[in-house]
Amino acid sequence: MKNNNIVIITAPFYQHIIDGLYQGAEKYLTEQGFQITRIDVPGALEIPLACQLLAQTEKYSAIITLGAVIRGETAHFDHVCEQSARGIMDVSLKYNLPIGNGIITVENEAQAIARSSDDGKNKGYEAAVAAIELLKLKNSL
Repeated sequence: MKNNNIVIITAPFYQHIIDGLYQGAEKYLTEQGFQITRIDVPGALEIPLACQLLAQTEKYSAIITLGAVIRGETAHFDHVCEQSARGIMDVSLKYNLPIGNGIITVENEAQAIARSSDDGKNKGYEAAVAAIELLKLKNSL
């Protein structure tokens, strides 16, 4: 690959969940020989702007986004889920940059823990795989 630098953007509001997601992404990327930079932002809604700022630098061949949005009692959950995903997709398309969206959106903490554990279903790992598969496709064209 031309550039083996990958950035992982995390929104560590639920630190114990994000740690598991990060470990999953880091495991895959390290196995594949990528250099990893980690950047923390306050929350899932801040991830799209961080993606855009990092895309503009042209330093990274792909971005992995990690966060957890857990349903509460208000519509805030729906807005955060929709707008963070939309913003990430907008950046990916605008900059032709592979972005693995590992922001999990769940009903409760137990679901978040299940998706961030080291049992083969880690969504951080899956987001890293998705980004690298897109990167391979991009590089092959």
